[in-house]
Amino acid sequence: MKKLLLGLIGAGIQRSLAPALQEEEGRHHGLRIHYQLIDAGIDALPTLIAAARIMGFAGLNITFPCKQAVIPLLDELSEEARAIGAVNTIVRDGHRLVGHNTDGSGWSWGFRRALPKADLSRVVLIGAGGAGSACADAVLRLGARELLIFDRDFARASELAQRLGDRAKASADLPAALQGASGVIHATPTGMANFPGMPLPEELLRPSMWLSEIVYVPLQTPLLEAARRAGCAVVDGGHMNVGQAVRGFELFTGLKADAVRMDAHFRSHVR
Repeated sequence: MKKLLLGLIGAGIQRSLAPALQEEEGRHHGLRIHYQLIDAGIDALPTLIAAARIMGFAGLNITFPCKQAVIPLLDELSEEARAIGAVNTIVRDGHRLVGHNTDGSGWSWGFRRALPKADLSRVVLIGAGGAGSACADAVLRLGARELLIFDRDFARASELAQRLGDRAKASADLPAALQGASGVIHATPTGMANFPGMPLPEELLRPSMWLSEIVYVPLQTPLLEAARRAGCAVVDGGHMNVGQAVRGFELFTGLKADAVRMDAHFRSHVR
């Protein structure tokens, strides 16, 4: 049986379901996968990437807060990772480490699956970091007519908007941006197990909006629960997580993953 060593680098990741998803899907393909959680921040990245080269990791997933900081440590970037400006998946190619980004494709897969007829006329994105950049690129590719980007760091939101083109604009005023919004994408760590809270006041949510959450630990975040109370159509963070896992498995192994099986496995673990 072929063996693969994989891992995840990021902060506060001990409840990640990535090991279970990758190892179980590998079993169905006759692969023995060991997936190691490496709970660390940006300062440890150079040492960890160097160690991964030596230890023979076949690939790594990268999450908050390391998606942008890891780029200078890699040998090559895929076109999508370069366009988004962030990496969440690293694949070994001989002696080279190549950075990819499955956030955008993972978000699109889950969003289309959950809300295939969603109104994309005016979308508000909260968070302009690595995941937010990927979601922004993805929702524009799906046909969003207007994208307003809010981030606590307005300069970061502005830089992302300029990179995306005419349909994207930065906003320094979240309540104003949400007026008339058809949907909201939340792409910050707020609501994660280690980052409790709400990224916006509940009273700003309206029944005419949809809400897409990218946090999946816990799956039912305070924001998601507030959106349901407000009557919004919602997409939980599990959809994006499974979409990422499917694409990641294919990049790591070169094999076609069973998306339905991986989604069922994810949901069974959450339950």
